Amino acid sequence: MTDQNSTRAQKRSLISLVASLPGLLIELVKSELEQLKTELIRKAKHAGIGIGFLAAAGVFAFFAVGVLTAAAILGLAVVLPAWLAALIVAAVLLVAVTIFVLLGVAQLKKTSPEPTETIASVRSDIRAIKGTTKRSRP
Repeated sequence: MTDQNSTRAQKRSLISLVASLPGLLIELVKSELEQLKTELIRKAKHAGIGIGFLAAAGVFAFFAVGVLTAAAILGLAVVLPAWLAALIVAAVLLVAVTIFVLLGVAQLKKTSPEPTETIASVRSDIRAIKGTTKRSRP
């Protein structure tokens, strides 16, 4: 009698495990989507910082062109040291542009747009569901 009772208990537990499988899969998908969302937000922040640096470089480049234009006008209108001062200001602005461009490019290179952590996690989940993962020995 005990063998029949234990067999019935095992069958019930197997049935309850199979019945809980869809809920577990839904929970797994939800957690993967949450991880994807978190990773994409983090990467978007880095990209935003890089774009901000590039925008600042664009603003400084715009002013540098204005200063260079003023320097050319001053240099052609009157051959005096005033145009030299304008060229010095333009050179300083161009150095600032170079710094912002380098910072922006470095920031953008840090971040790849694809969600690599989530992709690896989903692949690991698929391998686990298929049963192809290597078991670690205790």
